Amino acid sequence: MRHVRTSLLIAVCGFVLSEALPAQVEEALAAIRPQAIRAHMRFLSDDLLEGRGTATRGYDIAARYVAARFEELGLEPAGIPAGTGQSYLQPVPMLQMTTVEAECSLTLLRDGREIELEYGPDYLVRSAVEEGNASAPVVFAGFGVTAPELGYDDYAGLDVRGKIVAILLGSPSTFPSDQRAYYSDRAVQARNAAARGAVGLLGIYTPERERRFSWEAARRHSHRPSSSWVDEAGKPQFSTLLPAAALSLKGAKELFAGAPSTLEEIYAAGEAGRPPAFELPVRARLRTTGRGKRAESPNVAAVLRGSDPKLREEYVVLSAHLDHVGMEPAGTEGDTVDAVYNGAYDNASGIAVMLEVANAFTRLPAPRRSVLFLAVTGEEEGLNGSEYFAHYPTVPIDRIVANTNLDMFLMLYPLRDVIAFGAEHSSLDRVVREAAGRLGIEVSPDPFPEQVLFIRSDHYAFVKQGVPAIFLSVGLKSADPEVDSKALWEKWMQEVYHKPGDDMSQAIDFGSGVQFAKLNFLISYQVAQDEKPPAWNPGDFFGDLFGRPGVLRSGRP
Repeated sequence: MRHVRTSLLIAVCGFVLSEALPAQVEEALAAIRPQAIRAHMRFLSDDLLEGRGTATRGYDIAARYVAARFEELGLEPAGIPAGTGQSYLQPVPMLQMTTVEAECSLTLLRDGREIELEYGPDYLVRSAVEEGNASAPVVFAGFGVTAPELGYDDYAGLDVRGKIVAILLGSPSTFPSDQRAYYSDRAVQARNAAARGAVGLLGIYTPERERRFSWEAARRHSHRPSSSWVDEAGKPQFSTLLPAAALSLKGAKELFAGAPSTLEEIYAAGEAGRPPAFELPVRARLRTTGRGKRAESPNVAAVLRGSDPKLREEYVVLSAHLDHVGMEPAGTEGDTVDAVYNGAYDNASGIAVMLEVANAFTRLPAPRRSVLFLAVTGEEEGLNGSEYFAHYPTVPIDRIVANTNLDMFLMLYPLRDVIAFGAEHSSLDRVVREAAGRLGIEVSPDPFPEQVLFIRSDHYAFVKQGVPAIFLSVGLKSADPEVDSKALWEKWMQEVYHKPGDDMSQAIDFGSGVQFAKLNFLISYQVAQDEKPPAWNPGDFFGDLFGRPGVLRSGRP
């Protein structure tokens, strides 16, 4: 399909979204098939793949399936530096740490008494080291946030050197959405505490967090390994190496007994955006124990080579995570049979849409820029695959001009609107809105800023390397006025998300999936065609924090 007359190539490459689509682009959109999306999802979420847990046989089967599809479409292998080999797979080295619950302890020492907290009901640990110990006075530091650009510092007047810091999980609700997302990142909070000399960290569950993701849900998954990608020097990149634990509402109540402010007052001040900070009348003795093992799990990457002699050295990346959360063995939480977490929506849906977008691209003359399709591993364990790729890309990172991420598109009802997380930070906003307008799809604002979704999927790894990126999600409106779409969304998140029920037996509107795939195709195709690459908006928080001066803010050098 790429061997066409020059006049046809110019006609297709020259279109802009403000004009009528060339017939060849319309034909490419028509090639996106609901039955293909269904077939990809059905295979990837089959029990045979055992939930596609990172570094498992089931995940490896899924990776080889995606690689085979890339090969079928005639895409160039890009798992190792593009042009240097013939592999679609990029091995990602990891360290997986399993917490030894029986060897963890958290003891509070108050008024000459020792209060032993109970693992599970009171606190949880995600080990990053094999042995971690901290014994020190406890200081409460609000959200543990220092945001000089907003005149905000939870550590003002506090000396936390040699102490254990307790912080509320999250960040101030009064922050603009950009800073609220950034400062909610646990790695940012942990680095801030460590830089100030803290020797341990206690994250406090809040009522708001409990409403979104219950402590019991966190407890069910706490026995799973925590993992980190490993750099070329063999060093794992965990967000913190401080001994750390999370406290439930019950555990927090014990910690704050006798504090200058009651826990209820602290929670209320936290929701208002200004929690107090003070020394607690208690010492804590925290011990964490883990058992580590080395593992390897591949990203899968392929390139559609661009046609422009100059722009073909630049890349538009479409990413989607291929992993899910695996299996629960019989006997866990009282189950008598193995439970497979199939991950049909999360994220077989994203991979299926990406494969159909790739199929649509191959129906046209190659766009001016190259397009890289990337299925990543380890998202559920901390964005490991995308972080590894962003640090060890198979194409030059400074030639990646944009990323569009596909993660858990819920096809619960006919599509009417989408949420474009990240679009407001760059010129991608215009592209998204024009593409959505062509398809009759609305673009809605983030309805859940408190969930800081902008930092919770694989596009964020690219943002931190200065690449403008977006993550599209289904909105809360339905094209069918008889459908209570918001209620369906909330019910799914409460009853199905990260549970065995996320399989092919649930309701799936594949027509909605086709519309979503078309939208992602038009966005990516337009970015691949534009003369100038996307640019961060002037004064944007993330652009100023991570952007590459002279490259992505003001255009290609």
